[in-house]
Amino acid sequence: MQRALLYFFAGTLISFLLNYFILGSQGWKLDFFYGLSFGLAWGTAYFLDDAKFTLPQKFLISFLAMAVLGVAGTFVFGLEYAVPAIIKFSMLFVAYYLIASFKASKSLRS
Repeated sequence: MQRALLYFFAGTLISFLLNYFILGSQGWKLDFFYGLSFGLAWGTAYFLDDAKFTLPQKFLISFLAMAVLGVAGTFVFGLEYAVPAIIKFSMLFVAYYLIASFKASKSLRS
């Protein structure tokens, strides 16, 4: 759990800094929101990368995280800015497990 939180904060910070300073800013609040979606995806994927979670549990928790991200983004920024955050979350989440699938243990934790 502690390492998942570390990945959450590190992912948020790295993504925010990249969006804000290098990729072109859309305003610091929106850049922070997109960074938050990146960090949330990274932290959630790492947290769920454990044998104690079944596949349906992993789906449910990841969809709940996406729903919270979508509702919060729609409420604060509008739907047109919330959808890219959900797409970023999904892409990173899938990429994490795609990379893990190449390992014999099917996990990036070990």
